[in-house]
Parts: sequence; C-alpha cells; structure tokens
Amino acid sequence: MRALLSVYDKTNIVALGRGLVALGYEIVSTGGTLRALQEAGLPALAVAEVTGSPEILDGRVKTLHPTIHGGMQARRDDPAQMATLDAQGIVPIDLVAANLYPFAETVTDPRVAETDAIEQIDIGGPAMIRAAAKNFPGVIVLTNPGDYQPALDALQTGPFPLAERRRLAARAFAHVAAYDTVIADFLRDDSFPAELSIAGDKARELRYGENPHQRAAAYRRRLPGPARPGVLDAVRLTGKELSFNNLIDADAAWAAATAFDDPAVAIIKHAIPCGLACRNSVENAFAAALAGDPVSAFGGIVGLNRPLDGATARRLVDSFFEVVIAPAFDDDARKALRPKRNLRLLEMPASSPAASLASWDVRFIGGGMLVQDANDGPDDPTAWAVVSQRDPSAAEWADLRFAWRAVRFVKSNAIVIARDRALVGVGSGQPNRLVSVHLAAMTAGPRATGAALASDAFFPFADGVAAAAEAGVTAIVQPGGSIRDAEVIAAADAAGLVMVFTSIRHFRH
Repeated sequence: MRALLSVYDKTNIVALGRGLVALGYEIVSTGGTLRALQEAGLPALAVAEVTGSPEILDGRVKTLHPTIHGGMQARRDDPAQMATLDAQGIVPIDLVAANLYPFAETVTDPRVAETDAIEQIDIGGPAMIRAAAKNFPGVIVLTNPGDYQPALDALQTGPFPLAERRRLAARAFAHVAAYDTVIADFLRDDSFPAELSIAGDKARELRYGENPHQRAAAYRRRLPGPARPGVLDAVRLTGKELSFNNLIDADAAWAAATAFDDPAVAIIKHAIPCGLACRNSVENAFAAALAGDPVSAFGGIVGLNRPLDGATARRLVDSFFEVVIAPAFDDDARKALRPKRNLRLLEMPASSPAASLASWDVRFIGGGMLVQDANDGPDDPTAWAVVSQRDPSAAEWADLRFAWRAVRFVKSNAIVIARDRALVGVGSGQPNRLVSVHLAAMTAGPRATGAALASDAFFPFADGVAAAAEAGVTAIVQPGGSIRDAEVIAAADAAGLVMVFTSIRHFRH
C-alpha cells in the first residue's frame, strides 16, 4: 500500500504518517512535507525517487507525472488499467493527503504584488486532489487535517467504507472549487463574469433555520482580500448560541448602527429598525432609539457603533432583548448585564483600514441567483436638490440626512419619519407607499409634528405627501423621478412642506 502526502498546512501530518507506517503503508512525499516526516524519523520516499524526474521550475513541477497520476487514477476494478500499471512499473497510490498553497491568506494583504500572489496559485496540489477524488472507490483523499485521525481509525477496523470515501471526495472537490473561486475573484475585473461560483467556509451548524423544521448552517464568505468583519466574526461573551434569525437581525443591527459617524444605536426587529437614533452619547442614543417604538423593541436586537458602557447597560436591562452587538463592553457594562444570563453579548473585532465590504449583493431565487453591486455607498447631500418653494431649516436638514440614511435599512415600500435624528415611525414592506405612510404616521403619532420623512422611492401620487402633511411632517426627502413629480411638488408647496430630491433610489426587497 502506498500513500502520497504533500501538504502546505502540516498540522497533524506527522501523526498521519506515523499511523500509516504502522499500518504498513509506504509513504511518498515532497518538499517541506518530506522533511517534516524524515525529521520525525519516518521512512518516506521523495517523489523524484519514484518518478525518476527531478523537481523543476523552482518546484512548480514535481507531482505532475504519469507515475504519480497513473498510480492515483487507475481503476482497481478494471483489469486492463491495472495491467497497464504493471507494464509501466507504476505502484498504485491508495491514499492521498494534500492541501493547497495559502492564496487567500496571501492576498489578504492589500500591498501584495500580483507576481507574489500568482506564485501562491497551486497547480500540482489541485491536480492531485482531483485525481484522487475522481477515483474515490480506490483512493482515499484527505484535504483537512481534522480527517486524519478518523481515517486512521477506519483503516484499523477493516475495509474503508465506500460512503466515507465518497464524503471525503466531495469535501476534496469543494476544497479545490473554493480555492479556485478566490483566485478567479482576485483576477477578475469589475464586470459580471460569464460563470460565477461563491466560496464559503462553514462557521457553524445552527439549531434550525427560520423555522424549527428547516436545517441551517452559517458560512463565512471567502474573499480575495481584507474583508470587513461580520457578525460571524463576533466573539460571543455571554448567552446561548445564536439562531438563524438572531444572526440575520444582528447583521442588520450592526449595519444600521455603523452607518453613522456619531454615536448611534439601532434596535432591529425582523431585519428592520424599529428604533434608530444618533446622539452625543450611546446612552442618549439608546434612550432615543428605544422611545421610537418601545412595543416593537421587545425581544429585539440592539446594535451600537460605540463600546457599551455601564450607564447604557443599566438602561438596557430594564427591557427584554435577545442580542446586543457592539465594538466592546466595558467592565461596568458586563457587571450590569450579568443578571441577564440568556442575553447574548457579541463583541465585534476591529476592522483594518484596508478592509472593505463584499462588492456584490447575492440573492438566491428558484433555479438561480441574482447578483448586484452592494448598496453601501455613501450619501452625497451636496448633490441633492431642494424642489419646494421653502428651503429646509438647519434642524430639518439634519433630520432629512438622518432619515435618508435610515430608510435604506427598511424594506420597500419604505417610509421613515425622523425627529431630532431619531426614528419615530416606520412603514415597511407594504404593497403601496400610501399604506406605508399611514403606518409610519400611526407609530409616530404627535411626534410626527415638525418631523422629516424619507421615502426610499418616488411618490407615484400626491396622496402620500398629503397624508404626511396631515400627520404633521414638515420636510420630505425622496428620489424624485415620477411622471407626476410636478403634482407631488405642488402638494408639498400647498402644505408648506420642504421637499428634497436625491436622484438615488434605495429599494430593499
């Protein structure tokens, strides 16, 4: 029996080699793996000894040889193929352990030269892995060090199960596919490619999905470069494991809170903010966010763009929340929240200056997926146009900017009403915009008086503006672009409202 061991990540490789030797395997190896095995006192042949050909091109070519690939690819159930191996003096290879050059880790450094990145594109490794995986009924392929000991255990107890061979082969093909995907992402331009694959690494299995009968798992997107940390990178300080829905809401809370430069707090319920506010401190921001809709906030997810302090934590314990996500939690805050044993505290890691968000937003539909640029660009109020007869006051400008930033986190048809840089009313996900205005105004009540309203898309009719004016709103920001813009502007002027066009739409289906 012969095993080929050639790995970049040498975790547990000596233990694997020792176990295989004990089982009677002859080991063939390359480069650093060979040195590691020999330094551990294990007998191992160099690939060059087996092939009769030296490594060439600074090690670029060493295993790409018929003696190696013939030994892996020959079908054990085909007498003609096995006879060919005998005629060529080729020994079958029964087990392959291989993993790949660290391309993704290399290009995480934004300063890496393209020539250095290209040198980390593995060729022989993927070829070995694919060859072994294709012939999985006869060859065991191991691409993850965590599989070494289970494989040794299985070999010691008898014939290696075919189902396990198949599982390892599937894992091997996925390993290579994810590796190639990152390389393709690194090399592609900004266009949408003719063929698209997405790479991810399983972070954890979840108890269930949106509902208890649905299975679920969480995956980290593998990207070719420094990525901004997401909720899967957060450190859970307290509380039980997060659910599928918790993760979606925590992601929304972190995105909404960190969209603002001033201290901000977002309270998320069913993936949209029911509370969102900016203030001079997170304590005051939390109080304003909670006041936005305290009924809906029950059982919500809280996101902060500043560390949670003791004073804010003592306010927070008076309400029921599922998760709090923040850059940090000071000792006073942790002490105050200690009685809330089921409350999950998620501490987000710092983001490097070079880190960026994924450039694409990908959504799956039946039989396919839709890909678009991410809607995460900055707002540019200098490009906005005041189209009403009246100009906004300084306070109205502040609320208009806040409301426009907030509305992008609400599901279309989205309407938000903001006062003093805090949400006081939200209308979300309705089939028509007028109903969203009524819902936002109903939640806001008398707080709509003197407030600003943002609409994620244009008003198709003047009725939405009339409803906003009736509720007490004094300023509206919207994209514009309706064939009835003149009627909508006239309704705003008739009611004495400010109206600002942004020329940018923020639909979020």
